[in-house]
Amino acid sequence: MNTWHENVLRDALELLPAGRAALAGSLIQSLEEPPDPDAEAEWQTGISKRGRELDQGSVQRIPWAEARRAIHGAA
Repeated sequence: MNTWHENVLRDALELLPAGRAALAGSLIQSLEEPPDPDAEAEWQTGISKRGRELDQGSVQRIPWAEARRAIHGAA
């Protein structure tokens, strides 16, 4: 890291926790690509379909603890 970066980091670390969190969020957001409109539409379609399936009772809900165990067991 060069001196300029070190100075910015030092100044940032002097912020209160909320300020550091806001700064970190802004930095992370600056790295993100704009959302793909097609992907956003697909997510909305999938979410709507899943909601209908739950409302109709055609899928079964499972408790989060059980889902988490299955996820971690599969990893």
